[in-house]
Amino acid sequence: MGGGGLQYVAIAAAFAMTGGLVARAKGNSFWAWFAISGIVPFIGLFAALLYRSERDTLRRRCPRCRNVVKIHDALCMRCGEELEFPDTALVSEATELAARR
Repeated sequence: MGGGGLQYVAIAAAFAMTGGLVARAKGNSFWAWFAISGIVPFIGLFAALLYRSERDTLRRRCPRCRNVVKIHDALCMRCGEELEFPDTALVSEATELAARR
């Protein structure tokens, strides 16, 4: 690799780290956004900034095992119960944390 290749790798690594950190701060997967932001640096970081925050997503309880899952989940990850869209929802994780302070 020449000097230009090393510069690209340094820029891609910086964008990958930044995209991963932004995603982690929003409650999303660090490694998934690290990879996306590293492969397509500018677009990946921009997408990580615009992607939804998992901490702000409403939640609900599984009727079978009472596990708390995101409102948009179709299956309970603990017991495998197929979930219908609920009439009521629990507050988001971010709201619950703010109420504790």
